[in-house]
Amino acid sequence: MLSRILLFFLFLSFFLEARDNDYSLNSSFVTLAGARFNLLNNGDSPDRYIWLHGDEQTAKIALEDHVEEYGGIAFFVQSSTREVPFKSTIIDLNRIFSREGAYHALKKFQPYWKPHTLDRALDELDEERDSFLNVLMPSESGILIAVHNNFRGYNINIEKSRSQRVSIKDNQNPRDFIICTNKDDYEIIASGPYNVVLQNQPPENDDGSLSWEAIRRNVRYLNIETRLGQLLIQRAMLDYVAKNLD
Repeated sequence: MLSRILLFFLFLSFFLEARDNDYSLNSSFVTLAGARFNLLNNGDSPDRYIWLHGDEQTAKIALEDHVEEYGGIAFFVQSSTREVPFKSTIIDLNRIFSREGAYHALKKFQPYWKPHTLDRALDELDEERDSFLNVLMPSESGILIAVHNNFRGYNINIEKSRSQRVSIKDNQNPRDFIICTNKDDYEIIASGPYNVVLQNQPPENDDGSLSWEAIRRNVRYLNIETRLGQLLIQRAMLDYVAKNLD
């Protein structure tokens, strides 16, 4: 009886604390390819956000601040590295959002697999991917926004060949830019201060990126990309999107 009373008061204490902090109360997690994603849920915004690479810490901080101010549901991978362990290899989570992309991701660091083991791993990823995406994808009124940092020379010029429209500003660093999949969103962003490309047609060779899956599902998607360490710029880009896109 005493233990039940203690449990009741412990629960009551937790409830009262959580009621004053909805951000923590609505936190949970999901998994993909064995990697855990903590979910931070603030308010009733239909927008969804995702941080996929654990070594891109600037993007994580920018997104945490943004969700606290503007609301939405954000998915944060629980890793400190770009690749995460899966089976007997490691994989880039942003290369497994299609079976074709997952095939190449699995073979990147482990070219040779025992008979049938690769197919079984791909089948497992197919199942996990669908479950994960069903949670991640926003409603029709929402936008899916990924945040990334670059530190290996990646820049907007690399995206030109697979883009339908491009807007590059003379006063902006080419390594700070936005990828979007919706034409109307592109027009708004292109009229503003930031570099942006429109990619609304799937490529011939699908590398498994989340953006291509968003196109297939007709989901409005943005990738907000900045140089590692440029926190103020990434915050400003997220703010611009929140204030200008419906």
